[in-house]
Amino acid sequence: MATRPERTSHLTGSTLVRLLAGLIDPQQRGRDTRMSFADALNQWTGWTESIALSKALDRPLTVGAAAPGPAGGDPHTEEQAELERVRTQQAQAIAREVAAAGRGPLEAGMGFAPFRHCHQARQQAMESAVGPLRDRVRLAVAQRPGEAARLAAIDAVMAEVLALQERRLLATVPAMLGRHFARLCEAGQEPGAAGAPDERDAEARRDLLRHDLQAVLLAELELRLQPVQGLLSALRPHQPLGGS
Repeated sequence: MATRPERTSHLTGSTLVRLLAGLIDPQQRGRDTRMSFADALNQWTGWTESIALSKALDRPLTVGAAAPGPAGGDPHTEEQAELERVRTQQAQAIAREVAAAGRGPLEAGMGFAPFRHCHQARQQAMESAVGPLRDRVRLAVAQRPGEAARLAAIDAVMAEVLALQERRLLATVPAMLGRHFARLCEAGQEPGAAGAPDERDAEARRDLLRHDLQAVLLAELELRLQPVQGLLSALRPHQPLGGS
């Protein structure tokens, strides 16, 4: 099983971006693949979205006591536990379904199709699981005073503005993996061995694809969870965001 990708708060330098760059061109694995998030946001938003974001940024700060949490406990505990539950559940499903992809007697001759289906199914499952989690944590943040409430308003706008772009960009990942698989197959068919390709070699290539597919899906999971982690930071009492 692939190890869990490193967690990072830097969207533009995410593990997913580096993994995909490496699949396209192995020499890119060690290079900086980041682009300016501000530049990307400028390209992805129209004037109506910019107005909505500006209103959220200009939202007046509210003053008051934070919403009470469990007696004697940390008010973000339940949301943090739900984040970990979603992460674990999705990671386990990814490992289970990737390991099973392409192993059926019919699937073995279907090329990349079983892996594409697996990837797309897991993407839909992640979107369905992370969306409600993000809404729940945002609601908890919105009930806090000061900058935390403003952060919740900004996140609501960002989720709406970037949802279409996120879905469009992540939808291209299976095609990138498909080209990666095609290169693996071409490499296995290079001259040098007589007769038909060895089935053991073909399965070894499928195993390599499973490894890469699982790594990419786990990285995508962490990418989808980054906004939730950012919102959770606003709920931690030892990290107040202010609010005078």
